[in-house]
Amino acid sequence: MTGIEPAATRIDTSRPHPARVYDWFLGGKDNYPVDEELGRHIMGIDETAKYVAQTNRWFMQRVIRWLAGQAGVRQYLDIGTGIPTEPNLHQIAQAVAPESRILYTDNDPIVLTHAEALLRSTPEGVTDYIQADVREPDRILEQACKSLDFDRPVALSLVALLHFIGDDDAPHDLVKRLVDALPAGSYLVLSQLTADFDPTAVRRGVQMYAASGVTLAARSRAEVARFFDGLEIVEPGIVQLTDWHPELGVDEVENEDAVVSLYGAVGRKP
Repeated sequence: MTGIEPAATRIDTSRPHPARVYDWFLGGKDNYPVDEELGRHIMGIDETAKYVAQTNRWFMQRVIRWLAGQAGVRQYLDIGTGIPTEPNLHQIAQAVAPESRILYTDNDPIVLTHAEALLRSTPEGVTDYIQADVREPDRILEQACKSLDFDRPVALSLVALLHFIGDDDAPHDLVKRLVDALPAGSYLVLSQLTADFDPTAVRRGVQMYAASGVTLAARSRAEVARFFDGLEIVEPGIVQLTDWHPELGVDEVENEDAVVSLYGAVGRKP
């Protein structure tokens, strides 16, 4: 595992962190009162929030099954990893192809404390972890070259991450920098909050996150499509998460009354 500076491992519990709030939504225990407080506030305006978090997790699982199986991808760069929730990405990929190589990246020190769970690779494969922020694409790519072979296709996973990157940080440019470094045949996977389906609830959620000092940026379908400029978008395209190859789901529970305000999509670099 890549070395981490001691100062970088300090955990800030004075304000919520998206990875820990997400952990609370998923029923995890690796969060703090400040994270639970924000989660409960969000549940107060949207009682389906926990289901939406689960749906996002299920989307990731379906995509990795498709990438590892049908697309034959054997390398993964997962940015915004979050606190481990089984099955993790590497478990899904290596169940299909034990030789798969996975590099996890996150900027929350609490994820580092769980790196041991992230690093339980098959003997044939590799899993590694670096602590870094998506706003540092050059640093991530420099470190990634130590774990991944950039002469072979890589799946770049940005699941439920980019809506925590405000427009001031030029998220489209960040994604372009990362995708430009990938070889032909690589894939971009992302899910992104949108106000296209339920603008009132999403707007209130954005305001609630902002009041807690956390950026949350909803984006339209057209804005999401810009992340895939120059890529071939895999069918069924840019869709609500539940509509992306539901036949690949395992043990998923439908909630027909829930509005899932996230787009999901996969694009291939030609």
